[in-house]
Amino acid sequence: MRTLKPSGFSSKRFLLTPGTLCRAGLLTLLSLGTAHADPQKVWATGAYSFSDELGGFRITGASGIGTKEDPLVITEELNSATPVTLTIRATKPIEAFGKAGDVANGIMYMRIDVLNNSALPWVEFQFELQEILDQPSVFGDGLSFDQRNKTPDNVWSSNFADFDRQFEPYDRLLFKNGKVDPLKTATFDFLVTDYTPRWTFYLVQDPRIPTG
Repeated sequence: MRTLKPSGFSSKRFLLTPGTLCRAGLLTLLSLGTAHADPQKVWATGAYSFSDELGGFRITGASGIGTKEDPLVITEELNSATPVTLTIRATKPIEAFGKAGDVANGIMYMRIDVLNNSALPWVEFQFELQEILDQPSVFGDGLSFDQRNKTPDNVWSSNFADFDRQFEPYDRLLFKNGKVDPLKTATFDFLVTDYTPRWTFYLVQDPRIPTG
């Protein structure tokens, strides 16, 4: 990640106008603000990286290569009951159906461990895949929660008994009939398939609170 740094000032420049000095002071303040900002951390594992750069939550760990035996495990902390977006990027060459871990092959067994730090109970939890940020993932982009498998056996949660998958015009996976109390952790297992792998895509996570 590139960090802004103030340009060096020669003694000759300081002998110029007061306006120049003001601009120099402003650049210094901006650089200090950048230095003290909390950087978003990128976690790399297997052939992918995972980032909380879009805000609203914090990644605390990542491991695995994305196979059924060694899934990509992302641990997170959500501080509110509002949707957040995980940014996923390929860090190795893209090769559909290649060896997991060596290439980004578009077959990603995933496990999300989420700590509820929102002070509110969650009664449902929804995931949504997007190839383009804030735009629904359609059938033609090849990205889905294993859409071709009509009877998936790899979708599971520690806290929710049931799930629904919605396809067209969205790729959504909703876990329901359960609860995650504040300061408790829920685990979600699912398979993401992308038959036309891209360098970057997004996973929106939406905890639901009681409406009554």
